[in-house]
Amino acid sequence: MKKSKKADGKVLFIDASAQCVKAGNKNKLTPENQDAIFKAYADRQDVQYFTKLVSNDDILANDCNLSVSSYVEQEDKREKVDIDAVNAQLRDVISRGNALRDEIEKLIAEL
Repeated sequence: MKKSKKADGKVLFIDASAQCVKAGNKNKLTPENQDAIFKAYADRQDVQYFTKLVSNDDILANDCNLSVSSYVEQEDKREKVDIDAVNAQLRDVISRGNALRDEIEKLIAEL
């Protein structure tokens, strides 16, 4: 799109959303954040969760979608849950509930 573009036929997508710092109700970039973004631009390398170098053919195959989130993967910050531990806790709670129910039924029968 520019005469001075890189001749490698690739587009560098940069997701700098993690570089922003909250300043009141606005996001700002510190000089360090700006330097990190410029360095990523100059290096033109893939950096996980930050930059992705995509060929023009891949962009065309993606219906010319230029959304950064289509190419730069977001880091999964959700809490990791150990499903086996949760199932074990659930079994324990159910067994204690059954034991309490049996005790309640015995007390009611005595009354």
